Amino acid sequence: MSDRKTATELFEEAATKSESRRFILSLFVAGLTPKSLRAIENAKQLCEKYLKDRYELEIVDVYQQPYLAKDAQVIAIPTLVKSLPPPLQKFIGDLSDPEPILIRLAIKKEGREDS
Repeated sequence: MSDRKTATELFEEAATKSESRRFILSLFVAGLTPKSLRAIENAKQLCEKYLKDRYELEIVDVYQQPYLAKDAQVIAIPTLVKSLPPPLQKFIGDLSDPEPILIRLAIKKEGREDS
């Protein structure tokens, strides 16, 4: 058998390395309400602190682009959707408590940071 890795094996290997993972995030908000503004600020702070140079954050106003919320099956606002790396995850609220988010994103384990 060949020692060469398949494209799938290489992809899976790259996806499991936390330092190389790129996060694709969408934050769904409803206009410029105080809760939406808090969620935007908290999402930006979380990304800059823990995902520096490893993320794309799209802010989606459901009043202007309701079809995007429907496509993402967003039923509450604000909601942060992580589409990559898999699995898809959703976080509802203004993101004021980053601890459970970081743990679910595998950026931080209970009691310590991975990054």
